[in-house]
Amino acid sequence: MNIGFEGKRVIVTGAAHGFGRAIAHAFSARGAEVHALDVNAEGLAETVATAPGKCESALCDVGDRDAVQAVVKGIEAKGGAIDVLVNNAGGVRGQVGRPIEEISAEDWQTIFDVNLSGAFFMTQAVAPGMKAAGKGRVVMISSGAGRGVSLTGIQAYASAKAGQIGLTRQLAHELGQFGITVNNVAPGFVLSNPTTEKQFAAMGEEGQKRLLSNIAMRRLGSPDDIAHAVLFFASDYAGWVTGETLGVDGGK
Repeated sequence: MNIGFEGKRVIVTGAAHGFGRAIAHAFSARGAEVHALDVNAEGLAETVATAPGKCESALCDVGDRDAVQAVVKGIEAKGGAIDVLVNNAGGVRGQVGRPIEEISAEDWQTIFDVNLSGAFFMTQAVAPGMKAAGKGRVVMISSGAGRGVSLTGIQAYASAKAGQIGLTRQLAHELGQFGITVNNVAPGFVLSNPTTEKQFAAMGEEGQKRLLSNIAMRRLGSPDDIAHAVLFFASDYAGWVTGETLGVDGGK
């Protein structure tokens, strides 16, 4: 299967490291014009500097609707509608699992802002251009936590990721008539950034063995594994696939 994106304009959020960087580079390597978004300026600069093809960056907090609208309009003004949006921005915002009674309203909301509201705001911003073009691809990066239970124990993270899966189904039905597909990749545990590396280290040797024993392939995945699933959903090969969530987790 030879997948190319020559002439396509792609936005990847959360592109300063991990999955986002791997996804941005995968599109860039296949001829796309990539626009990498994040709040991490240093990480974005490295993503752009190491990209194998065309890649530009813009600072953007996806949880800020006004900022999202401004950034997307700026990108569209340079070359037209976005062909592919990858809603990858997310994470636990430095939080760790704690009992429910210890969670503040701010703790809860900040995770929803980046994981769920951000995906909604970004899709809302690109939808008019995609509708006018009569085509488009939206790919969400959810998590196995949204399909089951979060290994972190963070209630807001599991809830926001489950909400993102619901948003995928809803938007697929709303936007399908305009030639726009909306799909979701739900990664398993991957050592993709400092947060996941700390989580893995905190499990200890026995915990790491238990984690691997629950994976059918008995190994952790890589950011490239996630990027490859995104490429499929964004390609012509997935033209009649929408509203789906694909677990990329080595088998459960």
